[in-house]
Amino acid sequence: MPHIVFNKTDLISTPSSNNGVDFKFIAKSYNFTEHDRKTEYKVAVGYKQKDFLLTIKEKEENQMIKIDKVTRISPVTLVKDALNAYVDANNCNIVFSNTNNINQKVEPKKEYLKDINYFVDEFKTDKEIQIEIGFGSGRHLLHQAKNNPDVQFIGLEIHTPSIEQALKQLEIQEISNVLIVNYDARLFMEFIESNQVGKIFVHFPVPWDKKPHRRIYSNEFINEALRVLKIGGTLELRTDSRKYFDYCTELLTNLPTGKITIDINKDLEISSKYEDRWKKQGKNIYDVVLTSHTEDKNIDLDFDFTFDFNVDFIDLIKDIPTKSIVEKSFFIHIEDLFTIDQKENAGMIQLTMGNFDRPISKYLLVEDGKIVYYQGTPLPTSSNILAHKKLKEILSK
Repeated sequence: MPHIVFNKTDLISTPSSNNGVDFKFIAKSYNFTEHDRKTEYKVAVGYKQKDFLLTIKEKEENQMIKIDKVTRISPVTLVKDALNAYVDANNCNIVFSNTNNINQKVEPKKEYLKDINYFVDEFKTDKEIQIEIGFGSGRHLLHQAKNNPDVQFIGLEIHTPSIEQALKQLEIQEISNVLIVNYDARLFMEFIESNQVGKIFVHFPVPWDKKPHRRIYSNEFINEALRVLKIGGTLELRTDSRKYFDYCTELLTNLPTGKITIDINKDLEISSKYEDRWKKQGKNIYDVVLTSHTEDKNIDLDFDFTFDFNVDFIDLIKDIPTKSIVEKSFFIHIEDLFTIDQKENAGMIQLTMGNFDRPISKYLLVEDGKIVYYQGTPLPTSSNILAHKKLKEILSK
C-alpha cells in the first residue's frame, strides 16, 4: 500500500490545492471511548472527479500518510499523486516513500466484468436471465452461454483468479452473453427484477460444515431466488457433500409450497475437473432442483438515503451510542468520530452497517447541521435501508 513517512510537521491549511489535488478539510480523531490512542487525522481530497480520504498517523518521532482504508479508490496512481501533493505542499522532510515505485498497470480488457453498481443503476435486459453462483473455472458457465446465445448469463464469483480465467476464455471463445460480478451471492439477487430468471445454478458450493452461517443456502436465499425466478424457473443445487445435500433438502422440504426433484449421480453435458475427480473416487453427486410456480411483485430499489433533519454535531457526539446496535436483519456500529477544526460545529462519523455477512463501512459528514454520506450513499439493499432508517432514528434524538 502506498505511504510516505516524514518528520513531524504542522498540518497544511485547508481548503487548498497543489498539483491539481484539492485538499478540502482535515478532520481530527475524537476519543469517545474509554481507550485513549494517538491522534489521527483524515485529509479530505478531491482529485480527478473522485473524493477520498488520506490518513495521517503518529509514528514515533515521525508521521505517516496513507490512503484511508474505508474510502480506498482505484487506480492506485490517484492515491500516489495525492500523497505526493500533500508532502510537497507541506515541504515535508521525507524519511521513506514507496509512491514513486507504483505505476499504473495496463488492465486487460474487462468489458464483461461489471461492478455491483452497474446492476443497481444500469442493468436492463429483455432476455431471460440465468445465474451461476460460484462458477469456479467457468467451464459450466461458458458451456451454457455458448449453447444458449439468446440467454443473458450472469456469473457470480469472489475468487479473483477464477474471474480472470473466465474473462480470458470469454474473449478467446468470443462469447458475448455473459456478465461477471465479484459480489456476495446472498445479497446480489436483491438487484434483479422479479420473475426474470430462468435458472439459478449453485454447483459444488463450499459446504462450510464448521461455519454454517456462511452457506449460500438459507431460508432468505431461497425466498429471494423464488422471487427472481419466473414461473417454471429452477434453482439447481449440485454437490458432492452429503451433509450439504441433507441440509438443503431440509430447507426446501419445509417451504409452504414447491416442487422438488432429486437425482443422484446424474450426468450433465459438461462437468468440472473436480467433479471428474470425485466420480473416479466413487463419490456420489447429488442434485436438488426447486421449481418455481408463483409470480412475485417487483421490489423498489429507489430509496432515499438522505437525512431530512438538522443536527448540532457537538451535542450529537456527546450522546452517540458506542455499542453495536444489533437487530434481526441488520446492525450498526459507530467506529470512530472526527472533528473538523477549520469548520464550526462540523465533523465525521465513521460507522459499519448493514448485513452481517457483507457489512459496509461508511463516513457520515456533518456540516452546517446537515448530514450526508461521504463518497456516495450505500447500495439499496434491504439491510442497508433498515440500517439507514435506524440511523435516522438515533441521530435525530
